[in-house]
Amino acid sequence: MADYGYNEIQSVALNSPIIFRSVNPCQQGFVYHEDETGNFLLRNILSSNSCNNKFIYFQVTFNGNIALPENATVVPIAISLVVNGESRPTSRAIFTPSAVDEYGNVTATAIIKVPRCCCFTLGVEPVVATADATVVPAPVINVQNANLTISRVA
Repeated sequence: MADYGYNEIQSVALNSPIIFRSVNPCQQGFVYHEDETGNFLLRNILSSNSCNNKFIYFQVTFNGNIALPENATVVPIAISLVVNGESRPTSRAIFTPSAVDEYGNVTATAIIKVPRCCCFTLGVEPVVATADATVVPAPVINVQNANLTISRVA
């Protein structure tokens, strides 16, 4: 299991990655992350001679507090796990604050299947919270106490 976090408040633009630091990094080479970035590399580095392990599975869980910054318009806000540049819709976590600077705790999780001898990129990003075209999404959200856990589960 690998664990990453960032406790300070960070302002994160829509569709930009949340930043993390290593807390308990992966020691086996399955997860690569450079501190102070929001980009991760999930790697399937199992032996190519093995016919049994064509894929490995990672359970990825994000937990953190999100809010609208001061002077923002109150709208629903959301984060999502992003794999290879695409948001995983089933991992989207939405919070609707009643005022700016009001934090809500959100959790997003997904199982990610990585083929043998392949790598997938991973990040956690603020995304559009609603399909309602009349709601203008917040261009920036605040994130505090960001935690990301990546576990190889199979």
